Amino acid sequence: MCGRYTITVTLEELIARYRADHVAVPYHAPRYNVAPGQLVPAVVNDGKANRLGVLKWGLVPPWADDARIGSRMINARAETLTERPAFRGAIRRKRCLLPADGFYEWKASAGQKRPYRIRLRSGELFSMAGLYETWTSPDGDVLHTCAVVTTAPNRLMADIHDRMPVILRKEDESLWLDRRVQNPAELLRLFVPFPEDEMEAYEVDGRVGNPANDDPLCIERKAT
Repeated sequence: MCGRYTITVTLEELIARYRADHVAVPYHAPRYNVAPGQLVPAVVNDGKANRLGVLKWGLVPPWADDARIGSRMINARAETLTERPAFRGAIRRKRCLLPADGFYEWKASAGQKRPYRIRLRSGELFSMAGLYETWTSPDGDVLHTCAVVTTAPNRLMADIHDRMPVILRKEDESLWLDRRVQNPAELLRLFVPFPEDEMEAYEVDGRVGNPANDDPLCIERKAT
């Protein structure tokens, strides 16, 4: 699963990258260890323009009795989106982009789990396919949440973990955001693993396992 990622760019860079006409991000600083339960930048389209805001990572379906279900909904498997009650509505109507410039995964080795950071070789910002929902508590509190869509690993990732985020090509981002597209079959071609020859992975320090650690040391290559 995808349980940690990085987005080390500025708010201005995010606005420029996604050509956001409306921005509802009260504050954004570079993030080196984004964790579930936190507010994360997200991009949606209102039918006319891209909008940049924040969502809480951990999707809470509208029908949920308790918001704590979100802690179990940080990822959504691409293969079962139309089957799972938590996601089958969102895949048709509520899709978003979750900007990132890397993500972490842990590799089991010699009885230990070693963290790796995976990113594009270019170092560029990329978009993970996301789903979002709005939940209203019995007291009337409104919560906007999201999940990262995952798929099978490419050859690079297969050596580390058996899942990876769905990373969208720039030219496919508009299709993912298009609210007029409500047939999941039209989106199936997007759920392929991103090409491994355009990605790289390197080991980082185990301190990334603690979400309290959120600084540039998290993304440094571990000394061999």
